[in-house]
Amino acid sequence: MRILIVCQHYYPEPFTITSIAEDLSKRGHEVTVLTSKPSYGFVGIAPGYENIDFERVNNVDIYRVDIVPRESGRFSIVRNYLSFWRHAKRKVLRLGEFDVVYSMSLSPIIMVSPALKIRRKQNIPVLLHCLDLWPESVLITNALKRSNPLYGILKIWSKYIYKRVDKILLSSPSFKDYFSSYLKLPNLDMEYVPQPAFLPHKKGEDIIYEDPTFVYCGNIGKLQLVSEVVEGFSLLENSNAKLIIIGMGSESDNVKELIKEKHIENRVLYLGPKRRDEACLYFKNCKALIVSLKEGGSVGKTIPNKLITSLYYGKPILGIIAGDGRDILEKAKGTIFAKENIESIKESFAKLLSMDEKELNEFGKNNKEYYEKNFSFEKIVDGIEANLKILKKKK
Repeated sequence: MRILIVCQHYYPEPFTITSIAEDLSKRGHEVTVLTSKPSYGFVGIAPGYENIDFERVNNVDIYRVDIVPRESGRFSIVRNYLSFWRHAKRKVLRLGEFDVVYSMSLSPIIMVSPALKIRRKQNIPVLLHCLDLWPESVLITNALKRSNPLYGILKIWSKYIYKRVDKILLSSPSFKDYFSSYLKLPNLDMEYVPQPAFLPHKKGEDIIYEDPTFVYCGNIGKLQLVSEVVEGFSLLENSNAKLIIIGMGSESDNVKELIKEKHIENRVLYLGPKRRDEACLYFKNCKALIVSLKEGGSVGKTIPNKLITSLYYGKPILGIIAGDGRDILEKAKGTIFAKENIESIKESFAKLLSMDEKELNEFGKNNKEYYEKNFSFEKIVDGIEANLKILKKKK
């Protein structure tokens, strides 16, 4: 098949879409990617990519459009989103002929718009892999209130896009309720296919810790409860345990200030963003990995990628999560759960510190086995490829 992939993010940005594209190419398909010049996780455009409009990497043709780089502040992020939407819609019709389009929907949903444009022009099907819900995401992050007229516009725009794709792969089972009950789109063709874990090749040796160490790695926004994790950890008494935080996001500065305010710089180490092939070196020898997601709304019921990744690494998990994510971790039988308050989080840290090596190893083993049965990369790409083939036949 001639597959066009539309997604604002791609390597060197840390998203699973790169692995999916390359694996589809290995399976014999002609894969073309329409994406942006990378800026997520970088200061400005990633070094060396400022003037790259096209490259071929691992048998994947990658076309990059100009964007306004991400900076701090919501206005900058909005400009970033709209710049991809505008430039990618202009570019998409100049890329050639395709059989199908696969679009991974991160935030915002408007990044799918170029896929719809070529769908109309070439009469080809679009498969949307939904990893984030719109316009729900702007509510849960407090970017907008439901009463704001702009929210109403986003809802109309989101429904317009969802209705015009040919099939939606849901990364969390509960997404179906959101489409049916809230967006009033019960007749969409939908199927649960989880997102794959982001598994980079390690570059270097695994970090060895002198003290029991917990690791949080991921986005640091309002939904991830990282400040609550830091506060809960700070309440531990008579402990030599350490907490490592890797990542960046809208709450990064607040987290850094909190660490200083609590005078725990020697116990909580904020390392900032790291490439995934570097960040994963911190996982193998840690006491547990932290998976946190604020409860509330449909977004709070989702399965975050770091949950799937944490299962893969076969470590015990400290989970502050509800919805589909909690269901999975309960079935895996390798998690100590905490509520969204600092006392409960403290108690969960203490519980993990009290467990002996045999108990911890059993937790890790359970998580790894659950990953292999339910979230292996090959199985997920099988599901994506099968759906693309079905849509192509219906063309």
